[in-house]
Amino acid sequence: MSVLSWKTLILASQRCKTLQQIKSTHASFIIHNLHRNTYAVSKLLTSLLPLPNPNKHFPYASLIFDSIQSPNAFVYDTMIRICSRTSQPHLGVRYFKLMMAEDDIAPSYLTFHFLLVACLNASLFDMCKQVHSLVVKNGVFTSDGHVQTGILRLYVEDGVCLSDARKVFDEIPHPDVVKWDVLINGYVKRGLGSEGLSVFREMLGRGIEPDKFLVTTALTACAQAGALTQGKWIHEVLEKRKWIEHDVFVGTALVDMYCKCGCLETALEVFEKLSKRNVFSWAALIGGYAGYGYGEEAIVCLEKMEREDGVKPDSVVLLAVLAACAHGGFLEEGRGILDNMEGRYGITPKHEHYSCIVDLMCRAGRLDEAVELIEEMPMKPLASVWGALLNGCRTHKNVELGELAVKNLLEVEKGNADEEEAALVQLSSIYMTSHRNGEASKIRQMIDQKGIRKAPGCSVLEVDGDVTKFVSGDASHPNLLQIHTLIHLLSVDALQILLSFKRIEPTTGVGGLSKGYVGMEIRVLLKEREEFLNMLQFYIIVEGNIGLPEVGAGNLSKALEK
Repeated sequence: MSVLSWKTLILASQRCKTLQQIKSTHASFIIHNLHRNTYAVSKLLTSLLPLPNPNKHFPYASLIFDSIQSPNAFVYDTMIRICSRTSQPHLGVRYFKLMMAEDDIAPSYLTFHFLLVACLNASLFDMCKQVHSLVVKNGVFTSDGHVQTGILRLYVEDGVCLSDARKVFDEIPHPDVVKWDVLINGYVKRGLGSEGLSVFREMLGRGIEPDKFLVTTALTACAQAGALTQGKWIHEVLEKRKWIEHDVFVGTALVDMYCKCGCLETALEVFEKLSKRNVFSWAALIGGYAGYGYGEEAIVCLEKMEREDGVKPDSVVLLAVLAACAHGGFLEEGRGILDNMEGRYGITPKHEHYSCIVDLMCRAGRLDEAVELIEEMPMKPLASVWGALLNGCRTHKNVELGELAVKNLLEVEKGNADEEEAALVQLSSIYMTSHRNGEASKIRQMIDQKGIRKAPGCSVLEVDGDVTKFVSGDASHPNLLQIHTLIHLLSVDALQILLSFKRIEPTTGVGGLSKGYVGMEIRVLLKEREEFLNMLQFYIIVEGNIGLPEVGAGNLSKALEK
């Protein structure tokens, strides 16, 4: 075969656009005895990369690979890369091991780049240290930014110990904005918004200019930490760069931040300035209304998003609207949305949607109807549904249905100590408010015997851009002595106020919803004493007793985790 014909066939392989064309070219390779030529076949393998549906052509890629007598580094790299795009990316590790078994082939920076992609796509996070050591051993870590980012991302996604990710980050000579984003995003994904903001400030201190992706991550961290002051500062920067109006994702992150920090009016102002709004933008605004019980506004937004922007709601948006209906008492509207989800929006209700309606019915005092809805569900109810019923039983002191809810909760969440504890504590409270002290005592004994401990409540406060978290029983706060001295002076008077609470009959709200009670049974109040004293720390700070400035309502966020 002439050199010209040989080159023509190789060029033909690079022009292939379908699997059938690749097979035809491969047949020509075999006819002209090129199928054992490593260089020629490697080009054939490369032509498989741009094709859609990699799962479909992966078996043929394996067939081509097996026909090569002496695969080189390029062939191995291509196979690892192909595997990373399939539904079985872990097979890329297999080809990497075959490559490492070769005496005369060494992995390059491209090899590790493709391997890291395969590990990430296969969620092989436990391999981070092993791959990291190989990268360092082969002298690639300090020389290639893509490999550095891949290693860092693997540690971050592992999430077992973010301190290891931080150590890897500190080993990078000059981290760019992408690597900063990976690290900050790792903290945000673990709910560590305050730590993420600390890293963000460190980045700014080093003179690194954030891009749109990093700004979005920082705003998410502000939303998590309740850091309104820092969020406002980022807002000012965005205004100067005109990123809000022209980038829907940045604008949406800003709307979400203001909503979660309690500034709904400002969130609406930002929302209305967006030149383009998508389903995520509407979800952020509706979620804000839902969080503060503005059911009517959430329903109006649902109608406007279709009418004004032509945006169809997704499952998340409808869930937010249902949550708003639950908090606002819009029983008929909420039930109507649930019943029409499939017919109008083409969305099948999930457990979360049913739990919202169960919660709504329970708030309205319609516990029996809630049980009927649970029994009619097309799928087996999960913990969120039974938990909503249990909360309603506690409010309305329904022991029988409360026992039913706990029974099913313990069955669904068998082996989950946190859920078991939450369910049993709720049942104990129902017994106590129903004057069934014997049953309540038995439940408490059961909790003690199982060694279940309630997760401590926490509260978050932002003053002058600094976010402080208070945790029940924590002894590490720098102002601990002052705080507890003042708590000691105030707690007696505060508890006397609690003891003087009288039960007030519930008033009827929109859709028949019971507004709730001002007071509770005194036995339950005493059980909540620790959380109440924890909140007193805030009032001490707000009053300026430890030298901090006055804090507005928008700067104070409470998160009692039960």
